[in-house]
Amino acid sequence: MTPIDLPLFPLGTVLFPGALLPLQLFELRYLQMIGDCERHGTDFAVVTLTQGREVHRPGGPTAQFEALGTRVRIERLERPQAGLVRVWCRGIEKISIQNTQQRSDGLWTGQVQALSPEPAVQVPEDLQHLSVQMHEALTQLSAQPSEVPHWPEAWRLQDCSWLSNRWGELLPLPLQMKYRLFALQEPLMRLELIGDMVSPSAPPSQPSPPPASRP
Repeated sequence: MTPIDLPLFPLGTVLFPGALLPLQLFELRYLQMIGDCERHGTDFAVVTLTQGREVHRPGGPTAQFEALGTRVRIERLERPQAGLVRVWCRGIEKISIQNTQQRSDGLWTGQVQALSPEPAVQVPEDLQHLSVQMHEALTQLSAQPSEVPHWPEAWRLQDCSWLSNRWGELLPLPLQMKYRLFALQEPLMRLELIGDMVSPSAPPSQPSPPPASRP
């Protein structure tokens, strides 16, 4: 797969493929980035911060971020007032990031390459409770009002990759643990690790979608 250049959006979160990310933007570098993406129909990438802040502060530490991220596509965009953009983005695929640089306006860019798609693996019998619990959780969460549906595609509850990504998205885990799950390329291993954290006899989880970021 040929590497491409994309703007990078460092955030204190991990965005799993298929997840919806609502953002409220007011920093000039990101307003310009979103404007360029909207005009040209291009994407950008979300990367997980390991140092620094989402909002730039003069004299603050330089942002550092993980080597894997997520290419995202804009699904909806609103401009409620001058200098503020609300945007809903969808995680498309995992990417590796190389040759990063920061422009004079503070925007990070990098050469990114899509990772190979994860294999389709059936959810084994001993992890079927994760499918049942996730079905209940998504049913309840999808009934909540939202400008953009969180999971509009068919729910692939018997696919280890899709199911483990939804658990990774919604479980309230420390950032480093979320990234470790995200970075795995073996969907059955990811689901097995999640199975170690979720009790089969516990009531279905009812996590909340992540809050909007506001850089």
